[in-house]
Amino acid sequence: MSTQQLPAVVIGAGPVGLAAAVHLVERGIEPLVLEAGGRAGAAVRAWSHVRLFSTWGEVVDPAAEKLLAPSGWTRPDPAAYPSGGEWAERYLRPLADALGDKVRTGAAVTGVSRAGRDRIVDADRERQPFVVHVEYADGREERILARAVIDASGTWATPSPAGGSGLPALGEKAAADRITYRVPDLKDPTVRARYAGRRTAVIGAGASAFTALAYLAELAESADGAGTKGVWILRRGISGST
Repeated sequence: MSTQQLPAVVIGAGPVGLAAAVHLVERGIEPLVLEAGGRAGAAVRAWSHVRLFSTWGEVVDPAAEKLLAPSGWTRPDPAAYPSGGEWAERYLRPLADALGDKVRTGAAVTGVSRAGRDRIVDADRERQPFVVHVEYADGREERILARAVIDASGTWATPSPAGGSGLPALGEKAAADRITYRVPDLKDPTVRARYAGRRTAVIGAGASAFTALAYLAELAESADGAGTKGVWILRRGISGST
């Protein structure tokens, strides 16, 4: 089989991965989207309580909207701001459904290599098809030949450490039970009790940090949040690169 006849593997069925698959279809290239989670947008659903800083008009790919149109799908109010849960349910799920068997869930990619090439043999490596090793949720394993691989798995499973230079801060691992790398869902009573009446340091100057600070401020003003304080820690000035 010619390499050009092989599918292009896309790792991750989130907004980027699904959009990539749609654009491949438009170009006559067969995509195969491999999602480790149980359904499309699994990582996005994990922060379903967080509202995006972008509107519906900015988070719907035009090519994806075109593919969805025959099903009767219509884009929500372009000026409205969806939550992660709304984005996943009202856009990513229908898009995955439209792509059909081009999307596999419960399929974790554990390795990518080149056919017949390894650390010893690498002659003509760039001319060989990719080999994608997949482990399925039911315990099966498979190796898939691909013409190309697009990694759209994102960083949800590998958040940035608290320290500088991309390394953990001194003592970060030892204090792991008091550190979270996610925006807290303060509507969850258990999570809310962890932060209410306590001082919490928020590190970073990105959208997640802004959201966490806003949630803590709301908690501090609520009836059960007396004594709640937030400390904002920045590695550089607010106008710097984040």
